[in-house]
Amino acid sequence: MNDLAELIAAAETDFAAAPTPAELENAKARFLGKSGRLTEMLKALGALSIEEKKTRGAEINQAKQRIEALLTARRDALAEAEMNRQLQAEALDVTLPGRQRGGGSLHPVSRTIERIEAIFASMGFDVAEGPEIETDWMSFTALNNPENHPARSMQDTFYVDMKDEQGRWLNLRPHTSPMQVRYARAHAARHAQALAAGQPMPEVRVIAPGRVFRVDSDATHSPMFHQIEGLWLGENVSFKDLKVVFASLVREFFETDDFDVRFRPSFFPFTEPSAEIDISFRSGPLAGRWLEVAGSGQVHPNVVRNFGLDPEQQIGFAFGIGADRFAMLRYGIDDLRLMFDGDLRFLSQFA
Repeated sequence: MNDLAELIAAAETDFAAAPTPAELENAKARFLGKSGRLTEMLKALGALSIEEKKTRGAEINQAKQRIEALLTARRDALAEAEMNRQLQAEALDVTLPGRQRGGGSLHPVSRTIERIEAIFASMGFDVAEGPEIETDWMSFTALNNPENHPARSMQDTFYVDMKDEQGRWLNLRPHTSPMQVRYARAHAARHAQALAAGQPMPEVRVIAPGRVFRVDSDATHSPMFHQIEGLWLGENVSFKDLKVVFASLVREFFETDDFDVRFRPSFFPFTEPSAEIDISFRSGPLAGRWLEVAGSGQVHPNVVRNFGLDPEQQIGFAFGIGADRFAMLRYGIDDLRLMFDGDLRFLSQFA
């Protein structure tokens, strides 16, 4: 019996010294395994008499139950210790302030477009939006820019490998001017009715903001950028009205009267005459510099016809504003690419 008591004590000591479940299983094998000390005692029962087997066998079984109980207790202790360690490692300090999801904000270009839309809406312009994948006819031909015309070279760049139901190639629009065509053609019936009834012709007054695409990339250009096209057609709309409209836009957008506007002769297939629009601030970091911000011109008669209107009855102007350029000027950004990198360190400045 003393040998069994010593065996139980040895098992308790070895189990208590095992720091991990793996080492505990090694200790178990030394006592309860196939070659364990207790197993060897059971094998030795064969040499005893029947009465001795009964007595000795009962003692060994009691010792085995005691060792198994010690093993289970140590397993539970190790499992609890591991649980406590994990809880400690993953503990939450409830005294800390809660982590809140950061609030989002508008991109500086989106802010710029919304601001420009509001300014033109105050001048009676509608806002029209349309598809970014357009037909070749809408993007070029309807705008007096026929196939193989050299003026296409800087814009006739991104095409989609498919055609529309009329067999016309589709492209990523290089400007939002196709929306001028769509908008004017949708309103052509009103003009015909007014003309037939001898009534004043309703005006076409619309801006078309949106994304456009061209092969171009540097500090002030991007393959994808934002443009706002404008169109005003009426019975007697002239360059004078364009200058008033554009000066009003600059005054409201930049919140200053301290600037000059100039129209510089240029060429666009869809307008005649055509002009680049430059602005110059009289004070501030950009004082004294002429900055090109838009292209414009009197709408070409061929384009008015493609609108479904009569150029003898409807005249006016069109313009194209670089919304990204306006954002750069308003927020003091010197590299257009920063606005499209998605760097929150940069964008959070405008939140």
